[in-house]
Amino acid sequence: MALIKNALQNRRGAVLIISMIFVLIFSTLAVSLATMSGTNIQLASNQHKLNSTLSAAHSGLEAMQYWMDRITIPDSTSPSGYLSEVFSSLQNDLASNGITNISAGYSTSTITIPSVMLASADNMNFEATIVQLNNNTLQMDVTGRSGQIMRTIRVNYNIAPKKHPIFDYGIATKGPLYLQGSTDIDGLNESIEANVYIESTNNNDALSLTGNCSIAGNVSISNPLANPSVSNSSSIGGETGQDAIDNHVTTVLNSIDFPIPDPTAFEQYVVDTFDPATDTTTDMTLENIRIPADTNPLFSGHVTLKGIVFIEIPNIVTFTGNTDIIGIVIGNGDLDYPSEDNQIIFRGNVDSSSVSQLDSTFGNITQETGTFLLAPGFDASFGGSFNTINGVIAASGIEFFGNAGGTVNGSVINYGDDPMTLVGSVDLVFNRLGITETPAGFETYMVLEFQPDSYSEPVP
Repeated sequence: MALIKNALQNRRGAVLIISMIFVLIFSTLAVSLATMSGTNIQLASNQHKLNSTLSAAHSGLEAMQYWMDRITIPDSTSPSGYLSEVFSSLQNDLASNGITNISAGYSTSTITIPSVMLASADNMNFEATIVQLNNNTLQMDVTGRSGQIMRTIRVNYNIAPKKHPIFDYGIATKGPLYLQGSTDIDGLNESIEANVYIESTNNNDALSLTGNCSIAGNVSISNPLANPSVSNSSSIGGETGQDAIDNHVTTVLNSIDFPIPDPTAFEQYVVDTFDPATDTTTDMTLENIRIPADTNPLFSGHVTLKGIVFIEIPNIVTFTGNTDIIGIVIGNGDLDYPSEDNQIIFRGNVDSSSVSQLDSTFGNITQETGTFLLAPGFDASFGGSFNTINGVIAASGIEFFGNAGGTVNGSVINYGDDPMTLVGSVDLVFNRLGITETPAGFETYMVLEFQPDSYSEPVP
């Protein structure tokens, strides 16, 4: 009995020891679990802050992209002045739109955007810096912050000339477009060269094809209330009647900007002045000539025009015979105030060559390529055929009639609200292959082109 009693007593001590060991183990596990839980909470908090800083950086990038896309730089600016012009454009744009939470500062080499608050609860904000890497590239760093943690996104912008989408069309008109008779609009290389853009804000009868007319490309109209009309014998994109409208006429949501013409830029090339009292108007050659206001000359026979023909207002200038033009016809009118007293009329055949074919005595004018006729405030009429028109035709009113037609190396742009008409057996073929630069005489400027491939997240 004594042995049994001693054995039981020994077991009670062992149980106590084992129990204490388990208590110690579970206590250690509890402490470990509490420590791990605290660590996980801290890691989650840190990850949340990291994500918040990256979100702040992305939000800042989106905000800066919006304002950077609006910046313009005069094309006369030298590369050394690009950063200063970017700052001025940005600062003026922010001020004119009443933006007070974003501001800009500038030193000789850096544009700075001080802290912009995004969410006060998490102390989320961003800041940005812009530097110029070379003559054509800007680098922008956008840094997002959340508390004491920060992340930076880096992107580049290229500085490049503004590309006007209006020159992607064969015909672009602010007024309606009316085709009558057996008029054809085609592309020399592919049908999209004959695409048409119509604004027609003040006239719902934006497009009308009657008779046996055709447009090889597609038509875009920015007036949502427009009522296009296509006869069953006329076609757009190869389809006739209502099918042509349904499948090849679209309404675009945003109007396309028409570039501003600047005829005064060509006045520097004028050398002589036409004098109707002494100068003949038949079978002559005119070089870099000014046609004074109220002259209203009628040129007949074989006329050769070289360099610049600078027509002042008011004036009605008519060519009834064959006209050879190695140059640019300029009408120095007012885009906002067109007048019936300003007209340029070609009733005979026209043969056109680029100014680049002029000899060296014409100087820098040989570089003014891409434009055939630039006449804001003028109506331009073409009634004869032409082999090739080497450049853009732009005026405040445009008419093709009779047997007018040929190849146009560029676009036809009508700035007037009145209908642009093509009546008779007009045949226009557009060749825009390889045209990438803005034609001479149109307002140009530099813009910032975002480079998505430049995106990076540099390590601090």
